[in-house]
Amino acid sequence: MLYLTVLLLAACNNNNQLPIYGIKKPITQVIGGKPVIDSIDYTIPPFTFYDQDSAVVDSHTVNGKVYVADFFFTSCPSICPKMKKEMLRIYDKYQTDNNVVLISYSIDPVRDSVARLKSYAQKLGIDNTAKWHMLTGNKDSIYSLADAYLVSAAEDPDAPGGHIHSGNFVLIDTHSRIRGYYDGTDTKKVDKLLTDMDNLLKEE
Repeated sequence: MLYLTVLLLAACNNNNQLPIYGIKKPITQVIGGKPVIDSIDYTIPPFTFYDQDSAVVDSHTVNGKVYVADFFFTSCPSICPKMKKEMLRIYDKYQTDNNVVLISYSIDPVRDSVARLKSYAQKLGIDNTAKWHMLTGNKDSIYSLADAYLVSAAEDPDAPGGHIHSGNFVLIDTHSRIRGYYDGTDTKKVDKLLTDMDNLLKEE
């Protein structure tokens, strides 16, 4: 799939800044009356969903912010509980930082209604729902967005809970560019994410 290929195409700067993932998009500009071919960084496309408070969450919600995204479902019996435990660490650290947002997309929106996401968030102890949005909406749109984040998400009747998905946390910068992937089930990898977030916030 595309995400397997693109993960190998991260462009790194020479000054130890975080890589920018994805294939650059070619554009043509007219300079001095002549067309000049240039390129722009790959970015996450616009999206619109509803969170656990029935609030509309879209690209404007994360515009100009550093955010971490992941894909999950509330009845997941495998990696999701561990992922959410690690995401809580990020939530706790940046609780008062207005430049950081967390986004969790449900890949089982048929069962994960707004009310169910609300209950799930409350069980996790999330009281600042403006900091951590758990999203539901059109299933095809969510699966398409998983592809846009270059991670896997799919229905699979043979998988625990009927779905499979990446365990990665995806770090996005203020320009909607992908800056890192981290195993959300691995505490040490999430430690690295926290360090990279601090550095990215300074960079931004």
